[in-house]
Amino acid sequence: MKAKKGAKIQRPSLLDVVALLADLPAQQLARGQVGTIVEQLDDKTLLVEFSDDQGRAYAVAPCPQTDLLVLHYVPEAA
Repeated sequence: MKAKKGAKIQRPSLLDVVALLADLPAQQLARGQVGTIVEQLDDKTLLVEFSDDQGRAYAVAPCPQTDLLVLHYVPEAA
């Protein structure tokens, strides 16, 4: 799937909900798991908290920004 010409790539920011695009076996996290960005560690790494349906955190892991997809719950203009 190609990005539209001139499409704006959104940088993740604090408290964004994101999905993993790659497995993180060292943290026992799989591609597709959803978490919340809680801190920016450096230009390329974000700290993400992963929680269950009850809101209990089961993992907090540093994730490369390139391995995260920002999720949207309301329509946005493309």
